[in-house]
Parts: sequence; C-alpha cells; structure tokens
Amino acid sequence: MAQSGRIQRGLAFAQTNCAQCHAIGRVGDSPVPEAPPFRTLHTRYPIEDLAEAFAEGITTGHPSMPQFQLDPAQINDLIAYLNSIQG
Repeated sequence: MAQSGRIQRGLAFAQTNCAQCHAIGRVGDSPVPEAPPFRTLHTRYPIEDLAEAFAEGITTGHPSMPQFQLDPAQINDLIAYLNSIQG
C-alpha cells in the first residue's frame, strides 16, 4: 500500500511539473519532441541514478527545461512512479 501511495504522489508530481514537455504515461509522444518520454528513461539513465540527479538539481543542455531540485520524499515518489511505467 505504501508503494501505491508513492506511485500516485510521483504521478501527481509529474503531472504538475513534467507533463508540459514529457510524455509521462505508458504511451504517447512527448509534447516537446526533445523531451524523452518517461517510460523510456531507463534506456538513457539507470533510474536509480536519477535519484542523485533529482537531489542535486537537474540541469540540462537546453534552456527550455527549468532546473529542479526535489526533496527526499519527492524523489522517492517520482522514482517509484518511474519504475512503475518503464517499458
């Protein structure tokens, strides 16, 4: 049950902060073509490695993505959600 809550909170975070650019579900294209769909992130980065990036603050090579720094609870929730949708 706790994992289900983490997944739901991670989904809510992604809907609020990420869905404008990324496809955050199991299907669909990203609204911004350069933004990888969340379901394929594991092909670029080990999901567990993203936890460190989320904690330190994500920065990218393109100016349209805002910098994010998540707290430990948000990181656990988002990682749980990402793990739940990997193809």
